[in-house]
Amino acid sequence: MPLNTVPDDLPNIDPDHLHPVDPALLKGPDDPGHPPRILLLYGSLRKRSFSRLVAREAERLLRWHGCETRIFDPSGLPLPDAEDSSHPKVQELRELAMWSEGMVWVSPERHGAMTGIMKAQIDWIPLSVGAVRPTQGKTLAVMQVSGGSQSFNAVNQLRVLGRWMRMVTIPNQSSVAKAFMEFDENDRMKPSAYYNRIVDVIEELVKFTWMVRGRSAYLVDRYSERVESAEELSKRVNQRSL
Repeated sequence: MPLNTVPDDLPNIDPDHLHPVDPALLKGPDDPGHPPRILLLYGSLRKRSFSRLVAREAERLLRWHGCETRIFDPSGLPLPDAEDSSHPKVQELRELAMWSEGMVWVSPERHGAMTGIMKAQIDWIPLSVGAVRPTQGKTLAVMQVSGGSQSFNAVNQLRVLGRWMRMVTIPNQSSVAKAFMEFDENDRMKPSAYYNRIVDVIEELVKFTWMVRGRSAYLVDRYSERVESAEELSKRVNQRSL
């Protein structure tokens, strides 16, 4: 999209200062060529969920940057271990995780932590499916909404989980305080420094995704895993015939 052209669904944007990301400056030689694929997860089932509204604002920005997006609806997702992985909602979530090249996690802060719904979604995404790791080497942006003053408890926890899932979690993040005051009657975010930070986070996520996705296999290649693989191969090749 050309500079200074902003669609009507981004009314808070100053078109003179929202710059398109230039993939030519970032992508690797093995870049797959298609638009970046971003999955957005949010952590509330409320009818008017502010984490969902933030996810939608983020999705509009991602699409402006040329990304392909999916938002997962956690309604009906069972608690981990309450059902097996064949449950339709679990399968939907896992397929989206495999499809994605980057993610946005948006959680409310409840009792000083991320919500159980947010954690359940992450817990249902396995570290590995056969030889494939659904999250390793993919990019991640973390955000939170709060009912009171600004806090960073939820995003700090999400960062720990992102590291555990072997994701490339970008430096920037967003925390929206008193979220109930930041949206209008049409459920659109009002102009504010909080909104501007979301714009920052999404721009950075798009840049990192272009930069990482064509190189992720090399970036996550590890000596310890190469050694382990060599040992397993040696055992298989040198085992005595039965």
